Amino acid sequence: MQAGISTWFAQKGYWLGGIVGYPLLKFYLNRRVQIDKEDRERLGERFGRTEVARPEGPVVWIHAASVGETLAVAPLIEHICDYGISVLVTTGTVTSAKVAAERFGDRVIHQYVPIDVAPAIGRFLDHWKPDLAINVETEVWPVTINQLSRRRIAQIIVNGRISDRSFDRWNHRRELARTLFSRFAYVMAQTDLDAERFSDLGALNVGITGNLKVDRDAPPADAEALAALRQEIGDRPVWAAISTFDGEEKAAADVHMALKARHEGLLTVIVPRHPDRADVLAALFAAKGLKVARRSTSDPVTPETDILLGDTMGDMGLYLRLTEIAFVGRSMTAKGGQNPLEPAMLGAAVLTGPYIENFRETYRRMRQHGAVRTVDGAEALLQSVDLLLSDDNARADMVDAGYAAVREMRGALVKTIKGLERFLAPLILEARFCARPKPRPVASESWSLPLRQNTIEPAIRKASR
Repeated sequence: MQAGISTWFAQKGYWLGGIVGYPLLKFYLNRRVQIDKEDRERLGERFGRTEVARPEGPVVWIHAASVGETLAVAPLIEHICDYGISVLVTTGTVTSAKVAAERFGDRVIHQYVPIDVAPAIGRFLDHWKPDLAINVETEVWPVTINQLSRRRIAQIIVNGRISDRSFDRWNHRRELARTLFSRFAYVMAQTDLDAERFSDLGALNVGITGNLKVDRDAPPADAEALAALRQEIGDRPVWAAISTFDGEEKAAADVHMALKARHEGLLTVIVPRHPDRADVLAALFAAKGLKVARRSTSDPVTPETDILLGDTMGDMGLYLRLTEIAFVGRSMTAKGGQNPLEPAMLGAAVLTGPYIENFRETYRRMRQHGAVRTVDGAEALLQSVDLLLSDDNARADMVDAGYAAVREMRGALVKTIKGLERFLAPLILEARFCARPKPRPVASESWSLPLRQNTIEPAIRKASR
């Protein structure tokens, strides 16, 4: 009883806090505009306002927080669009909005996700009236969940995962967690552990579908830019440190300095997770006597270049195609890890630090194949890079193992589509009916049954493929 009362007060406090703080949100968002974290021209979308008309027929709302989630769910979005269902995609970052525009064009409607306060969410849902809400991975927003539930709009999580930190936080608010997670009609989790955690936190209907990020294509690269860089680099040995956090770039630079004499012409590619740190990093490398070429300023890679600093967004496919060795950051001096699938897809032997809890299952599967080596510090990183630069067979074995691990982990897209069948089938029917010319008025019994038989069953068979 006491737990239920405290949960009620927690939700009411969150709701009231949003109402009280609502007038101040504009100042907060304007501050984010100044540091390029928000789009000034579309700031109204964060308050649920839009000039875009709602399309006729059913609308599926898919929320993907950032770039990684947007790319992961892109094949699923395209699959739903193929049924003639309108898809509304929301994201929370400027970069993900650009990615959505480039990937989908005008095939989907993109909006910035409204802030989780009652006026903004209410305005958003009043306008768009989604028939189904799909959340990618796990962004749990109490007001949004409650409003969708009150309107009887089914809520689903796809590619669901719960990190150690998030699970600990929710465990301290178990009654609130159970209240919120129980409102999801279906949760499709990445791993057994994720599924167990969702169930522990109150989700009533949980399945395991795998990781959609494995089923996506490898990140692309501009062919002309890649050819130009390869010509500049020539046959120099190359290794990369990608998605790095503070401290990991220094370790990579130290590795370069230690191995430079041993591997003639060595080039180190460093791609920080946050490119806005590039000025600081360039100064750090210069202080060590290293010559830096910055991608953002189109600096040429000359024979004297030590570090290619990948300080641009959306070019990971370019950087990874330059090397067969990749250390994946946020795993040595920072914790959580980053996704190792992209380097594995593009033929790189993967190195990682020990702190990989956010991608524990992915690394476990890759380790089973021999596709990854764990390094616990700068000295171990140096030794592993040295080995892989020196031993072509060892490097090739890890590359092949990475390909095998990725192949084994694929299949999440088909399982996810299968899991969505019962939610999408009536929307497919409605979308096809809306697309047809209006029939002449006749008794409903004369046409409703054949329409149901001829429309839903082929749709379900298509979703099952």
